[in-house]
Amino acid sequence: MARESRVKKSLLNARVNVIFYFAVLIVSFFSRKLFLDMLGADFMGFTGTIGNLLKFLDIAEMGIVSAIGFVLYKPIYEGDRQSITEIISVLGYIYRMVGFVIMGGGIVLACFLPVIYPDTGFPFSLIYFAFFSYLASSLLTYFTNYRQTLLAADQRNYVISICSQTTMIVKTLVQMAAAYYWSNYYAWVAIDLATGIAYSVFLNYRINKTYPWLKSNKAEGRKLLKKYPEIMRKSWQLLAHKIGAFVQSQATPLIIYMFVSLKVVAYYGNYTLIVAKLTILVNNLLGSTNAGVGNLVAEGDRKRIVHVFWELQGLQFFVAGVLSFALLQLAHPFISLWLGDEYLLPNVVLVLIIINMFISLTRSAVDQFMFAYGLFADVWAPVAESVISLAVAIIGGSLWGLPGVLLGSVVSMTVIVVAWKPFYLYRSGFRLPYRLFVAGYLKHLALIAVPGILAYCLLPADMFNPAASVWNWLGFAFAAVSAYAAGTFLLMYMFCPSMRTLVRRFGLK
Repeated sequence: MARESRVKKSLLNARVNVIFYFAVLIVSFFSRKLFLDMLGADFMGFTGTIGNLLKFLDIAEMGIVSAIGFVLYKPIYEGDRQSITEIISVLGYIYRMVGFVIMGGGIVLACFLPVIYPDTGFPFSLIYFAFFSYLASSLLTYFTNYRQTLLAADQRNYVISICSQTTMIVKTLVQMAAAYYWSNYYAWVAIDLATGIAYSVFLNYRINKTYPWLKSNKAEGRKLLKKYPEIMRKSWQLLAHKIGAFVQSQATPLIIYMFVSLKVVAYYGNYTLIVAKLTILVNNLLGSTNAGVGNLVAEGDRKRIVHVFWELQGLQFFVAGVLSFALLQLAHPFISLWLGDEYLLPNVVLVLIIINMFISLTRSAVDQFMFAYGLFADVWAPVAESVISLAVAIIGGSLWGLPGVLLGSVVSMTVIVVAWKPFYLYRSGFRLPYRLFVAGYLKHLALIAVPGILAYCLLPADMFNPAASVWNWLGFAFAAVSAYAAGTFLLMYMFCPSMRTLVRRFGLK
C-alpha cells in the first residue's frame, strides 16, 4: 500500500507540475512583452537585481530545508506524528532565528542602496519601497510558510504547486492589467507584495486541511533542537554544496549590472526566461528518479548501478542536445517575433547561455548518484566553483562585457561539474577508473554533435526565414528539431547499449 501511494503521489505531482508549467509558460511570455513595453527594460532589470540581492541573504537558510526533509523521511514512513510535529517545531524555531538574521541583513543592505543604485533614473522612494516589499515577501517563508517542508517530504509537492502557481498566475494577470491601464511602478510592486501575503494564507490553510493534527510550537522547538543534532550537522554540510549553484544563478545578473547596464540585465533575462522554462519542463518530466537511484545503490550491484547511471546520462544527453540545438537555431528568431530585433543579444552570448544550460541539464545523473552514495565530503568543490565563477566573471566582464561575465559560469562548471564531480563519483562511489567516464562522456558528446552539424548545414535558417512570421518559425522548428532528434536518437541507439536498454525499459522498441 505504501509503495502504491508513493507512485500515485509521484504521478499526481508530475501531472500538476506539467499542467501548471504550460499555464505559467503562456502567461510569462505574454506578460514579459507587456511589462517591457509599458514599464520599460530598466524597471524590469531593476526589479530583477533587487530580487537577486535579497536571495543573497537567503544563504542564511544554510540548506536547513534539505536537512529537515532528510530527517522527516523515516517518521513519515512510520506514521510517527509526534516526531513529525517535533521536527517541524525545530524547523519553526530555526527558521524564526534565520528570519531575524535576514531581516537584520536586509536593513543593513538597505543602507547601501544609494551606492548600489546611484543613477537608475528611479526615485529612491521607489527603490526602497520595492526593496522592503520584496524583503517582506521573503520573510513570510521563515515566519509563516516553513511548514511547507512537510508537504515536500511527504511527496505532496502538488499542494505547494497548486498554491504557488495559482497565486503566481493571478499575480501576473493583475500586474498585467495594472501595467496596461496605469503603468505605475508602485502599483506593480504593491501587487507583488499583496499576492505574497495571499499565498501565505492560502498555503497555510491547505496545510491545516492536510495535517489537522500538526500543532507545531516554535518555543518547544528550541528545547527539542538537541534531540535532533543531525539537522544542524547536515545543514552545515549541505550549505557548502548550496553555494555553487546559488552563486551561478544570483551573482550573474548583478555582475552584468556592474559592468554593463540594467537594460542589458533585462535583455539577458529574456533569454534566461526561455532557458528556465525549458529546464523546469525537463525537471518536471525527468526529476522523479532520486528515490529509485537510492534504492538501486542500496542493492550494491555495481554493474547494474553503472549501467543505469549511463541510461540516465544518455537520456539527459539526448534531451539536452535537442534543447541546445533548438535554442541555437530558434532563440534569436523567437526573440525577434516575441519582443523585437532591438532585444537580440550577440551570437556569442547565446552560445555561452546554451553551454551553461547543457552542463546544468547533463549534471543531474552525477548529482543523483553522489547523493545516493552520500558523497558530501568535497565541501571545497562548491566554494571553488563560486570563487572561479566570480573571478572569471569579474575579470571577463571588465574586459569583454556580457560575454566575459557569462564565461565565469562556463569555466567554473566545466572545472567542477564536468571534471571533478564525475571523478569523485567514479573514485569513491563506483570505485572504477575515471577514464571510463571520460570515454563515455566524449562518446555521447560526439553522438549529439554530429547530427547537429549535419542538420545545421542541411537545414539552414535562410531556407525558412523563421523570423518572418510565427508560421515560418513553427515550420522551421518542426523540420530542424525533428531532423536533429531523429538523427541523434538513431546514432545513440546504434552506439550506446544503455540507450537500447532504456528503450526496451519504456517498451518503445
